[in-house]
Amino acid sequence: MQCPKCKSEASEAVRFCPRCHTTLRYECPSCRHQQKQGGTCENCGVDFLKYLNMMLVSSRAEADAAHQRNAQRSTLLKDILMSPFNMGIPLIRNLLLNKKGRAD
Repeated sequence: MQCPKCKSEASEAVRFCPRCHTTLRYECPSCRHQQKQGGTCENCGVDFLKYLNMMLVSSRAEADAAHQRNAQRSTLLKDILMSPFNMGIPLIRNLLLNKKGRAD
């Protein structure tokens, strides 16, 4: 196989050019089919950029949800620990607000 960028010879088994590191074989992120051109998969027709963007957005949404859960737990723990000093008013307020938010 010849590298399209630097025209050096590379074996068929390599994924990147050993000289200039240009990608020689692309792998579909969905079905793992290997091909010589990127863009869309020859096997399943998935657009590589759209698929990876969708995966990035979904992982970012999961991370945001986990961050929100951790923040709620932290606030609850802080309110429990501070209840002897503030008579538990923030704890009661947060518990009532969370019940109203879940009902909606």
